[in-house]
Amino acid sequence: MRYLHTMVRVRDLDQSLDFYCNKLGLKEVRRMENPGGRFTLVFLAAPEDEGRALSEKAPLLELTYNWDPEDYGSARNFGHLAFVVDDIYATCARLQAAGVTINRPPRDGYMAFVRSPDLISIELLQKGAALPPQEPWASMANTGSW
Repeated sequence: MRYLHTMVRVRDLDQSLDFYCNKLGLKEVRRMENPGGRFTLVFLAAPEDEGRALSEKAPLLELTYNWDPEDYGSARNFGHLAFVVDDIYATCARLQAAGVTINRPPRDGYMAFVRSPDLISIELLQKGAALPPQEPWASMANTGSW
């Protein structure tokens, strides 16, 4: 058995691609339009997985955009996606500068949470050992839910 992908439904494909690709840094590796089924599937890979995403079938994130509007609620029933990052402080600073709310700041130098435009929780984990506590993160309060 091998893990293939996680699928999340998105309300606005352009807004979601802006978040996952331009802000979070994932790369689009495949897209499928299905006019008969009235949906679009977009498969994204983490930068370190992009090269092997198709040849070795690296784990992917599948964004499903249904062309007809649906209410997906608050998305809390999903749980979260998790990504390991080289520098959690730099990643959170880049996301914050791009307008993303840091819901759970990396006070411990190891873990943070943000949410996508569709309210999907994204866990960010520091690669390797936790970084030493650093401001402004160490004293930053939680915002909203994740």
